[in-house]
Amino acid sequence: MNTVKTVGLMVFLTVLLIFVGGAIGGRNGMVFAFVFATLMNFGSYWFSDKIVLRMYRAQPVSDAQAPELHAIVRNLVQKAGMPMPKVYIIPSEAPNAFATGRNQEHAVVAVTDGIMRILSRDELAGVIAHELAHIRHRDMLTGTIVATIAGAISMLAQMAQWAMIFGGGRRDNDDDGSPIAALVMMIVAPIAAMLVQMAISRTREFEADKGGARLVGSPYGLANALLKLDQGSKAVPMDANPATAHMFIVNPLSGKGLIKLFSTHPPIEERVKKLKEMAGRM
Repeated sequence: MNTVKTVGLMVFLTVLLIFVGGAIGGRNGMVFAFVFATLMNFGSYWFSDKIVLRMYRAQPVSDAQAPELHAIVRNLVQKAGMPMPKVYIIPSEAPNAFATGRNQEHAVVAVTDGIMRILSRDELAGVIAHELAHIRHRDMLTGTIVATIAGAISMLAQMAQWAMIFGGGRRDNDDDGSPIAALVMMIVAPIAAMLVQMAISRTREFEADKGGARLVGSPYGLANALLKLDQGSKAVPMDANPATAHMFIVNPLSGKGLIKLFSTHPPIEERVKKLKEMAGRM
């Protein structure tokens, strides 16, 4: 169901791009915005590992430097039939972890010092399995496609705003459409695109939880880890860039109420509940 939901949301986002393009950008504007957003996000996709690792000062660790961590990763990739990813440690007491890389052959798993201190071996294995599931599901590619479409929608809205400020407008020969509809689209479309983007991110987290639990063979290690990480991240907040928040296993940013709609992660309680429901089916 998570996969079906992801596909449905991506289709909706694509339809929204076409509709917004017709309303405020025209055919030429839509093509320009889409191509520009594609180039920007392709660069992010291709160099994501280097950019994010440098941002958080992550350091590669060898088998000799982190034997238990390497042993956990090695055991899980062998079970999954995946290549061994590079292993990094982030010098931060905030407990968290993420995976990145454009494919399985260029994958990276990074954990913080804090997560190594508070989790048991089984809990850490659950976290690593979750991150390997992201790699296996090609969630980096999915996120890039979604970001490209959402970015094109936002760019079209910005183009329309500048056109109104300077008295310009659409220059192609399409039907003019309603100026009111265009104005509404300028305001509503970027917000709608962001909401869909965040919803897709949440579905991918559920799917990675499920894939990680299946890889380990039990949902309890990951469920217990999520509860510890939720408490730990509140006690020791992480100085994280909002643009990379979706990559971490628990959201390093906090928010309540309406802000949850823009969250990249589902509520921890809901994730734990779904994991425990898996126990009877495994």
